Amino acid sequence: MPTIDQINAWRGEKLYSTDGDKLGTIEEIYLDQQTDQPEWLAVRTGLFGGNVSFVPLAEAAEHDGEVRVPYDKGHVKDAPNAEADGELSQEEEAALYRHYGLSYSEAGSDTGLAAGTSGGGDASRDDERRAVGHDTSGPTTDDAMTRSEEELRVGTREVETGRVRLRKYVVTENVTKTVPVSHEEVRIEREPISDANRDDALDGPGISEEEHEVVLHAEEPVVEKQTVAKERVRLDTETVTGEEQISEEVRRERIETDGADGPRH
Repeated sequence: MPTIDQINAWRGEKLYSTDGDKLGTIEEIYLDQQTDQPEWLAVRTGLFGGNVSFVPLAEAAEHDGEVRVPYDKGHVKDAPNAEADGELSQEEEAALYRHYGLSYSEAGSDTGLAAGTSGGGDASRDDERRAVGHDTSGPTTDDAMTRSEEELRVGTREVETGRVRLRKYVVTENVTKTVPVSHEEVRIEREPISDANRDDALDGPGISEEEHEVVLHAEEPVVEKQTVAKERVRLDTETVTGEEQISEEVRRERIETDGADGPRH
């Protein structure tokens, strides 16, 4: 018979009949509670592996890298239903023995097909009932229990909080400026007749009527507007760092033992 280490390595392997037909996948190995020897193979069967059938391990052997048992597919498929929950009740095991044509008794045995139960029995032997590395609450692990807890990890992410637009529009205002202006005024100048101006003064008739005209000039304000570029305006951003407090609920696991003295953490 293969060693326990060799049998443990079968977990996850395909199981075949002696004719080479695939029976299913070995999901778990069940031990006898009295001898602690491998006794049953829990095999996933069906099209999608949705069923679990139990196959005796006593006549299982490895040939050319394949684990084989002397039972055909129909025989395994028609095996009595048993819950693959980490233990077999005495009634379930007895029904399986009858199905595979094996003798069953409640006496201890040195073989891998012990006559006792793989599960069930009185409460004083509960600690002895186990499947190799089988976790009844989840996937198969080892004989230890892992305690986990949630940790709060806080980070940041960038989100859009708003938009700012730069818009230009025209306003009108009054501007007052003082501009100096000049104008001409008539001033009468008189000069006596002298040798210097005598010829000009006596040029013309002695007595006559004359008329002289002087054009007066004046400055007036002139307004002209022109567009002058004054400055350039743009939008920019700056990063301001602050702090915020984040509160969130986290879960943690606690492990306790149930015994005669009550639960202990």
